[in-house]
Amino acid sequence: MSRMIQIFDTTLRDGEQSPGASMNVEEKLSIAKQLARLGVDIIEAGFAYSSPGDFEAVRTIANEVEGPTVCSLARAKPADIDSAWEALKGGGKVRIHTFISTSDIHLKHQFRLTREEALKRAVEMVAHARGYVEDVEFSPMDATRSDETYLCEVLEAVIAAGAKTVNIPDTVGYAIPQDFGRLIEAIRKRVPNIDQAVISVHCHNDLGLAVANSLAAVSAGARQVECTINGLGERAGNAALEEIVMAVRTRQDIFGADTRINTEEITQIVPFRAWLARSPA
Repeated sequence: MSRMIQIFDTTLRDGEQSPGASMNVEEKLSIAKQLARLGVDIIEAGFAYSSPGDFEAVRTIANEVEGPTVCSLARAKPADIDSAWEALKGGGKVRIHTFISTSDIHLKHQFRLTREEALKRAVEMVAHARGYVEDVEFSPMDATRSDETYLCEVLEAVIAAGAKTVNIPDTVGYAIPQDFGRLIEAIRKRVPNIDQAVISVHCHNDLGLAVANSLAAVSAGARQVECTINGLGERAGNAALEEIVMAVRTRQDIFGADTRINTEEITQIVPFRAWLARSPA
């Protein structure tokens, strides 16, 4: 039997950062319902703390969309995690996805934290999120430019604190497939408790390699891929959901994997494409 790759759709969160793709609550709800029909495993409905609109979108989708797990992004800060829970708490299957950077350049210039401080905060905030939900995902932002030993130390610590999914983001679109696949293999070998968590990947397309990097990670043992409709997203975008799904399904001889996506529903994303192409007001 093929191993199942979870599809984590972030069209409504990261995809919305694409120029012209801002959505209101009704539009987000409509897309979320189609994503549920498509069969995605997780919908990242928004970043609840970031705005009243995002909070309401997360709350509405968590309450009204059945099937997928509904997720809110949250920085590794108590107020963010509290807001995510307030938005999600009426839903059935919910997840809090928290993050902090692990690369030295981000820690120095963006977060102004030492490695030790960032690790401590990551552990504390995963534990804080676990106080609300069992399903917690942690992302070490800018993982592909992080020191590998430190990255593995952080992953081990957050899994011990209760993270059920650890997502490895290529935040600035820096990776190439052979290096990214090797990083996933290294994490599987070097993190002692990695068997207690799902390895996820989230790739950006700055070098045109988001799908290739994601597929290299699947080959290396990743069990969740974060992606968006049409590869929408910040800067050059994300890995395209439809390309990931069809590559894995078409070449099961290579990947030994599949997804739960109902591929016949992919064509129903066409109305969203038309909406995105609408003229600016």
